[in-house]
Amino acid sequence: MTQTVEYQKHYYAGSRKELIAKVKEQVSEKRFKHILGVEQAALELARANDYELEKASVAALVHDYAKERSDSEFKALIVQTGLEQDLLNWNNFIWHGVVGAEIIKKELKITDEEILNAVRRHTVGAKEMTMLDQIVYVADYIEPGRDFPGVDQARQLAAESLRAAVEFETKHTLLYLMNNDKTIYPAAILTYNAYVAS
Repeated sequence: MTQTVEYQKHYYAGSRKELIAKVKEQVSEKRFKHILGVEQAALELARANDYELEKASVAALVHDYAKERSDSEFKALIVQTGLEQDLLNWNNFIWHGVVGAEIIKKELKITDEEILNAVRRHTVGAKEMTMLDQIVYVADYIEPGRDFPGVDQARQLAAESLRAAVEFETKHTLLYLMNNDKTIYPAAILTYNAYVAS
């Protein structure tokens, strides 16, 4: 069942419908469908954890807003905005969150730092995550369109405990990266140490 929420304009100047239209202009149909799925999962997690629905909705809808921007645009923004120069050594998987938050701030006029941080952290987490960070991080992993080994277990855990879902996702993401000889972004290791190894 699709769940929606009416915006009171606390975090985005327009309506949910207007925000959805702006997001849709920026991404492919497949990505847009994923984004709507993440919002649905985020609202379910927000309800289950007594978290503010409007904030969860906005963060979920914008989490992949910059996903399909070019590498050159990301690199130019890293230099222009004075972000950590090490970011230039990474790729879209990291950029669309960390650098994407700057694009969201500029183009959508969303200035709430908790929402922007949830976007920054949605791919690799952080050693300290707010409830909103955890909601978007997990919702991105378990949204209805996801289909991979373990996703049903992740959904079950998320229904029982948000933290347990964060632990599961973090552990299994790192295992995937190690098993496929992928480079691991340092923040992902910090997330693992805080949520899995602690």
